[in-house]
Amino acid sequence: MTREVFLEDSYKKEHQAEVIDIKENKIILDETIFYPSGGGQPHDTGMIKQGNEIFKVNKVQRENGQIVHYVDNAEKLKQGPVEILIDWDRRYKLMRYHTLLHVLAGYLYSKFGALATGNQIFEDRARIDFQFEKPLTDEQFNEVEEATNKLIQENHHVSIRTVSREEAEKIDGFIKTVINLLPPSIQNVRLVTIGDIDEQACGGTHVKETKEIGSFQISKIKSKGQNKKRLEVTLNTI
Repeated sequence: MTREVFLEDSYKKEHQAEVIDIKENKIILDETIFYPSGGGQPHDTGMIKQGNEIFKVNKVQRENGQIVHYVDNAEKLKQGPVEILIDWDRRYKLMRYHTLLHVLAGYLYSKFGALATGNQIFEDRARIDFQFEKPLTDEQFNEVEEATNKLIQENHHVSIRTVSREEAEKIDGFIKTVINLLPPSIQNVRLVTIGDIDEQACGGTHVKETKEIGSFQISKIKSKGQNKKRLEVTLNTI
């Protein structure tokens, strides 16, 4: 089983690892800093160095319980030591967007009882779907943007811990809905906590404090059914 270093340190940009299996263009490492697609967060890209050779990593995903790295010219790779490097600029944008979605979800749940039902992160934007108890006006959505930006600038600390499923199920709030959706085989839950704004089960990468997010704007609002809204958000240039 590959050690998931990205869960321990989301800021690690390069790492020493071992190639333990090669099948065509699919590489398995003993340890990785590459995030595999999941939870609305896209996979990392980057490169693997072995000797004087550089191999581009195009895609990373979980397959049959393994983290698989799709690599160019993999036939030249050999089992053994390598240096792995992620595209940090891309990853950092994804981290900022991911933490932003958590802040937004926490605020909308506490203020309006809105439940986040899905999300997708891109390099230049993100979207998140909400089920509201009752419709919000355009003015209220403007207030949501303003209030969430204010929360971000208050610079709340982002912490990560792992607890037993039993302990996680005792936490009040929307988190219970998420825990109930996890397969019974998962008995330890990774929790991402943002100050007193939000606490969620999450396997993604995040910034250390909300100020790193910068400011954002709600760039698009789309109706997805009765009291269901999809918000598209865009980070402003730092």
